[in-house]
Amino acid sequence: MTDNGFSTDSAATTRLTIADRSFRSRVMLGTGKYRSPEIMAACHHESGAEIITVAVRRVNLGDRQSDSILSHLTGHSYFLLPNTAGCRTATEAVRTAHLAREAGFSNWIKLEVIGDDQTLFPDNEGLLEATGILAREGFVVLPYTTDDLVNARKLIDAGAAAVMPLGAPIGSGLGIQNQTNLRILREQITSVPLIVDAGVGTASDAAIAMELGFDAVLLNTAVAAAEDSVAMARAMGHAVIAGRLAFEAKRMGRFLYANASSPKNGLSNPATIAPVSLPSHEYSLK
Repeated sequence: MTDNGFSTDSAATTRLTIADRSFRSRVMLGTGKYRSPEIMAACHHESGAEIITVAVRRVNLGDRQSDSILSHLTGHSYFLLPNTAGCRTATEAVRTAHLAREAGFSNWIKLEVIGDDQTLFPDNEGLLEATGILAREGFVVLPYTTDDLVNARKLIDAGAAAVMPLGAPIGSGLGIQNQTNLRILREQITSVPLIVDAGVGTASDAAIAMELGFDAVLLNTAVAAAEDSVAMARAMGHAVIAGRLAFEAKRMGRFLYANASSPKNGLSNPATIAPVSLPSHEYSLK
């Protein structure tokens, strides 16, 4: 157990490995929309997350002690993953990644290049361009993308260390909307981790993503916007572990008809009990 309050040492059967780093927890949590920095910190603690994402353009990189978000993260064992949220072009995203590295973050970057303001869907062309540039410059790039297999392969060829397809639009809480595409991605892509990013609304959504075989789940609004954010953070931690364990355990098959849980062969005859006659007056309503 580290700075977080969720014990993952014995619960998870395998560790999450991205590039050259290994993590016990498969939950990644964000830092936006919380009611207060104190609630945010409690949610990080209770979720068991080790990787915390930070929007570079929304924090004060020059003074971490005064920044309401960074001041609650500094000094803990969390691995801070800067992201390029709000960037609309490859050039803007690359510049933001450089700002994060120069400000003392690592060379890891969660890459976002947004192509539409209403859906917040990624601009796949700009994303691919920025991934290639940053990978060549030594960044560990984790791009937020659609659930498109062809585009995912292009991102990997460009140097992505992981692929992060959306489960539904960012902040929608709709849950996993296209399990078929995600199943295809999982079956076809094995060279890098796959991380569901966006759309998770409750714990069962996170469990479904993990049962599909995804390596981790990144979420934020589902916790921050819950009525009890801390309880939801705890639920997400449990759900991700449960989903991963179920995936590794390999679920039973699906059958159209009933299949008795007890074998038919070797059953003894059911015991018979003689009826008992009780005096009727004992049950009289008079």
